[in-house]
Amino acid sequence: MKETGNISIHTENIFPIIKKFLYSDHEIFLRELVSNAVDATQKIKRLSSIGEFNGELGELKVQVSFDKDKKTITISDNGIGMTAEEIKKYINQIAFSGATEFVEKYKDQGDDKGIIGHFGLGFYSAFMVAKEVEIISKSYQDGSEAARWICDGSTEYSIASAKKKTRGTDIILHIAEDSEEFLEEYRLKSILEKYGKFLPMPIEFQEKIINNPSPIWTKSPSDLTDEDYLQFYDELYPMQEKPLFWIHLNVDYPFNLTGILYFPKVKNEMQLQREKIQLYSRQVFITDEVKDIVPEFLMLLHGVIDSPDIPLNVSRSFLQADSNVKKINSYITKKVADKLAELFKADRAAFEEKFANIGLFIKYGMISDEKFMEKAKDFCLVQDTAGKYFTLDEYAEEVQAAQTDKDGNKVYLYTTDEQQQDAFIQSATQKGYSVIRLDSLIDSHFIQAMEAKLEKTQWKRVDADRIEKLIDTGINLEAILSETQKESVKKVFEETLNDKQKVVSVEAMSPDELPAIVTQNEFMRRMSEMSKNGGGGGMSMFGAMPTTYNITVNANHPLISKLAELTSEDEQKALAKQISDLALLSQNLLTGADLTAFIKRTIAKQ
Repeated sequence: MKETGNISIHTENIFPIIKKFLYSDHEIFLRELVSNAVDATQKIKRLSSIGEFNGELGELKVQVSFDKDKKTITISDNGIGMTAEEIKKYINQIAFSGATEFVEKYKDQGDDKGIIGHFGLGFYSAFMVAKEVEIISKSYQDGSEAARWICDGSTEYSIASAKKKTRGTDIILHIAEDSEEFLEEYRLKSILEKYGKFLPMPIEFQEKIINNPSPIWTKSPSDLTDEDYLQFYDELYPMQEKPLFWIHLNVDYPFNLTGILYFPKVKNEMQLQREKIQLYSRQVFITDEVKDIVPEFLMLLHGVIDSPDIPLNVSRSFLQADSNVKKINSYITKKVADKLAELFKADRAAFEEKFANIGLFIKYGMISDEKFMEKAKDFCLVQDTAGKYFTLDEYAEEVQAAQTDKDGNKVYLYTTDEQQQDAFIQSATQKGYSVIRLDSLIDSHFIQAMEAKLEKTQWKRVDADRIEKLIDTGINLEAILSETQKESVKKVFEETLNDKQKVVSVEAMSPDELPAIVTQNEFMRRMSEMSKNGGGGGMSMFGAMPTTYNITVNANHPLISKLAELTSEDEQKALAKQISDLALLSQNLLTGADLTAFIKRTIAKQ
């Protein structure tokens, strides 16, 4: 006997709305239907395990097939099945709090994804691609009769008895003309591999199982080897370099979360390969846009997170405010911090070897997350130009005696380019000072954060001034030149340079230092770098050096004494030009015509 009726919804426009609002993501239909089929097979397995189904389970799997000539796609399972009454209950009565609410809530959000799943409309995603949908189902219950349900996308349906010998459900989609792209093998396979790669039941397509039903994040870490983790990484990211290490996430209270996060090798050029963390819900792929769920500084990690407690199908503002999401975010931060601390304590030498790659994550985390900073300050390392690593506490102790200025501030000298700043590094090390390497893209921001966090500590680039001023101990050298000679020398250099962007000073320095050095004010240079890096959180490449810089003339150098004694103004200016050009050349600031003139002038003197 055939029965017809009306689907119990509050608006006749539900199907056009579904298609319109999810059009940009219409491949989602296959995820929803295959997920439903997996649920049905899991249910029969569960009933069998508790003794409520005593029949043969058979080979539990979901099959996806298509017929290009008939323009159909079929999703079949041998799961729990449905009676005609159950079809009417579960399919015809759309269980959500009013289609009107649905229309109002999403009428202006046409690009929001996953709306259907949120309202329990998973099955109805079929109408995004189908002009007609059939359900043929036979319940696992003894003596049940198979039923066929048919609907053409209107609110009318028909249901009748059907011939089906085996338990389970077939969903047959008669594909609409505007969706015939889904009748291609490669298209269906790519969608199944994207959304169903790790579904917990075997998915068969073209007579092949295309998924891994038991990914390692569903297993206990004690049952896994390093090789298991590396093989899974290769499964996720074929042909990529091996990760440094990984973190296995597993928590069931106050929320459910499993997953594995891998630390990839990241060089200083900042390989911003985001969207490498895949988000799943009960092994169903949802998205690789995990912002808000994963802390910002860990967005460069790779791996998988699986949680049924993340609200996947609601607006971004709701996601940001959701308490579970905030808890998960905090949990991941803590797990990463604990793992790094564990690695540091267990094998410091190995940790130091990895630091060139993981330092970026650690420093970014310290800048952006206060809780992470509290833990990370114990394993964040700095390296001096001799290659030795220190924790922040160790380094403070290392420089306490030698590098404390007259005001009681510890001064940390650092280099961003050892080759270019070599003369300044040598000046510092000759005085027994330590210089640390801070040459990554994030270090200018890291320095700002550390200065705010560490009391009575100043960070100064080693070429920001002459060494006696960088660490002012209150002991001043005496100048050989008289005040009159110093003024005269200053005037000669200013007239020779004739550039307001170059500020000249004549100061007492060690006679072993260069006759003149080019320095850049620490504050002005740092602000320039910060702005070129995009402000407080930017990560673009460092820009050019600031346009203004200082030329400090060494009043105690023999060449400067010689210049002061020259009686010819032309000879004074010629020597001043040569000295200042050498200072500029040492900092790669002598370019173009000035460099060419310097070379010709130098050759002519030979």
